[in-house]
Amino acid sequence: MNKNRLEAFSDGVLAIIITIMVLEFKVPNDTTFEAVIKLSHKFLSYILSFIYVGIYWNNHHHLIHSLKKVNGKILWANLHLLFWLSLIPFATAWIGEHHFASFPMMLYGIVLLMNAIAYFILQRLILIDHGKDSPLSIAIGKDYKGKASLILYIIAVLSTKYYVEISGAIYILVALIWLIPDKRIERIFNENE
Repeated sequence: MNKNRLEAFSDGVLAIIITIMVLEFKVPNDTTFEAVIKLSHKFLSYILSFIYVGIYWNNHHHLIHSLKKVNGKILWANLHLLFWLSLIPFATAWIGEHHFASFPMMLYGIVLLMNAIAYFILQRLILIDHGKDSPLSIAIGKDYKGKASLILYIIAVLSTKYYVEISGAIYILVALIWLIPDKRIERIFNENE
């Protein structure tokens, strides 16, 4: 099967996810600076989630670019990832609306954790399909960032009940870890062209 439909569909879903998140902003009834400040929690949650969706879009692009072919397992794994990504707007709205309260932050972390797990599954299925000696497998290597992210998300989710600030800091830390562009896949495939 051709990978182009998978990539186009995924790009469309990610664009809709970002659109849904921004539509959560309601224009203030007042024209004062204080009216805008009241939206700060929503704006901060939007920024963090926008960065996360952007990170997934970027890494998904590189991952799908490496594909030679698509099979049913990869299609379903991709849908699984898109399902969890589609929950980001809900979790984002909830933490923004309730000023980063404990339980909404826990749910946000669970959604982020499930996104990371879903991405890991998609990546593993692609690696299995392409073989352990494939350029993608060489580029990904031991995937320390991916494994560290899973551990950090678990710590953050478990911390929300007692230390919600630590959870928030961990969510930001993981985003910063992934914000630094990972050139491994790009470099390997540029060398092979």
